[in-house]
Amino acid sequence: MALLNIVKEGEPILRKVCRPVTEITPRILQLLDDMAETLDDANGAGLAAPQVGILRRIVLVDTGDEVLELINPEIIAAEGEQQEVEGCLSVPDVWGITDRPMKVTVKAMNRHGEEFTVTGEGLVARCFCHELDHLDGHLFTDKAIHILDPEEVAELFDGDDD
Repeated sequence: MALLNIVKEGEPILRKVCRPVTEITPRILQLLDDMAETLDDANGAGLAAPQVGILRRIVLVDTGDEVLELINPEIIAAEGEQQEVEGCLSVPDVWGITDRPMKVTVKAMNRHGEEFTVTGEGLVARCFCHELDHLDGHLFTDKAIHILDPEEVAELFDGDDD
């Protein structure tokens, strides 16, 4: 496995639409493994292939219990609403409030080419939406209803110590 370089905002690849995966090849399996190592090293909640310079419809989401590998994911159901803080490994040191569904169901393929569905709530639902947005060239800042100023960010992280 290898750590991959995380592409930062301003790089054109982050604004492109990704191509579907048509075949699970050794290269795709290596990408999944490398993305998992990169996500773990960056201590992120999710990672999409374009964030590591690959225009394929692949995302990883850390649910807290496991890291889900989602190939060609699509949201098939969403309900509720939440307005919470989001950040992004490709947009370092920027935090914003987004309006996302509270519960999201995604259909995808696993590394064996088998289709499955998974439902997430709260943070996992936000991660599903956030990472799938990357596959269509959208960043969370495009959808943010409020970008936090430095004082709000300081309050957000200082509040963790109370």
